[in-house]
Amino acid sequence: MSGLRGRRVTGAPLISATGLHVHHGDLPVLHGIDMAISRGEIVTLVGPNGSGKSTLIKALLGVVPASSGTVTRATGLRIGYVPQSLALDTTLPMPVARFLSLPTRHSKAEIAEALERTGVAGLQTRQLAALSGGQRQRVLLARALLGDPDILILDEPTQGLDQPGIAAFYALVAEVRAERGCAVLMVSHDLTVVMRASDRVICLNGHICCQGTPEAVLEAPEYSALFADSAAALAIYRHAHDHSHDHAHDHGDHG
Repeated sequence: MSGLRGRRVTGAPLISATGLHVHHGDLPVLHGIDMAISRGEIVTLVGPNGSGKSTLIKALLGVVPASSGTVTRATGLRIGYVPQSLALDTTLPMPVARFLSLPTRHSKAEIAEALERTGVAGLQTRQLAALSGGQRQRVLLARALLGDPDILILDEPTQGLDQPGIAAFYALVAEVRAERGCAVLMVSHDLTVVMRASDRVICLNGHICCQGTPEAVLEAPEYSALFADSAAALAIYRHAHDHSHDHAHDHGDHG
């Protein structure tokens, strides 16, 4: 999407939180969050339901205020946001092209390029309400890319998709990261995706329990305590993945 590229934020972290505390009324939701996202890395946020993942995303976006601590965003930072889902009034006509020009107008060429890049070329005149779940999430990603983001923030963007749809969507996200050099922060429950696609994993349960490479987090006792069943399943996945990789090397297959 070379036609959409502009200036780039470089140097310091794109977005960071220091000593971040967030309350919902009198209820503490997040406490003592220290984290930073740098250009070019894919960071995945995992945690059980109610652990504060979406609240952390909203605090980083500035939608939810901090009770204490700070959120720092690089000057001029452009954020592309892909939500879990899109609440639609099915009685309201909303063609894809019109949706992609809200709130900022884009040219027909820019819209066509964004839709082509996200694998849904030619949907400009289709009604949003008529799209499949996978098509809708790709349109949301196209909308995020039209803002030429420095960082993509995706809040469980594959919820409701089947496994092939999930794999294809995250493969697309990885391609976009590689092409554009943007950072990606995503919330995901699909832990095999975490193993395959992330540079770093942050395990959250009101606070940061552990963080690091997917392999390091998988070995962390704090992670195992939260995701005992999932950790066992991932260990099996990782063993099979490594065995398959080694087997390929044994036969000289480096492709």
